[in-house]
Amino acid sequence: MKSNKITRISFFTPVSSGTVATAIASLLVGYCLFFSSCGSTEKLSEDTFKFSPEQRMVLGTYAGLPKLSNGRADLDKLIEQLKDLNANTYNWLIWQNENDWDDLKLFLPMALKNRIAVWVSLVPPSESKPKAKWNSEPFGTDYIRWSEEIAKLSVNYPNLVAFSIDDFVHNLTFYTPEYVKKMMNEIDKINPSLQFIPCSYYRQITADFAQKYAPLLDGILFPYRAESEGGNLQNAELVEQEIAKLRSLFKGQMPIYIDVYLTAHSRLGASTPSYVEEVIRSGREHADGVLIYKHPDPVNDAEKYQIVKTGFVNN
Repeated sequence: MKSNKITRISFFTPVSSGTVATAIASLLVGYCLFFSSCGSTEKLSEDTFKFSPEQRMVLGTYAGLPKLSNGRADLDKLIEQLKDLNANTYNWLIWQNENDWDDLKLFLPMALKNRIAVWVSLVPPSESKPKAKWNSEPFGTDYIRWSEEIAKLSVNYPNLVAFSIDDFVHNLTFYTPEYVKKMMNEIDKINPSLQFIPCSYYRQITADFAQKYAPLLDGILFPYRAESEGGNLQNAELVEQEIAKLRSLFKGQMPIYIDVYLTAHSRLGASTPSYVEEVIRSGREHADGVLIYKHPDPVNDAEKYQIVKTGFVNN
């Protein structure tokens, strides 16, 4: 993990006497937002604040949020569904909608009030213009600027705990260690507690990748698809084995958050309800968290929605 990780502070763990004034100010902002007003007399305990990914089992959904008729995010419905699903985290994808960044800013205080942690995911150059129809807007493929802006936002909303990049390992000619280091420098200048947890696939997580990138990462978002046997969305029995292999490459020092395909994959087809159920169960047992791709619709994905809800009980 990041070499300076042990010097980082978390806004949801005890703050040392050496913490700089700006961090204290950010912490107070978080307290105010969390309780809606600074006049609250509720006792602040260590257990009250458990947003940081490494402090609890992450159970959440990713992308696929409900939308209003005008195309904007239906934030009230998203909050309602996340609470119903027993989720404690939502991974907000910025793509395919020029309002995603603005809607995220509206969502963060709502999520904070409801004690929901937020990750932000961006798309890489391989999923951006001109190769794709959309970019992550408004900063496109300037990920150093993205790092700066997301870090600034996380200071005001301490439930914004992590950001990710989709298909990170398929874009390593762009995301060189030198480039990622520049991204991390921007974060560390503003909020060193913000974590970078890129989406990385089994086949591309090699010993060489682990050696070069481990000091720059705070975790791996691992989309499980049984790639050790060729790749499919049918066999849920390899979760433990594949996670163990990834942990060994990082010498047990890298948090692994499994990503479960609830919706169909373009090449591997659809997953079954029983598959989703088993991967969630095994992920909770062997990973550091479980994210569902995509956020299930309670009507169109009714059976899988209930499986996620049951699987996330006792989060």
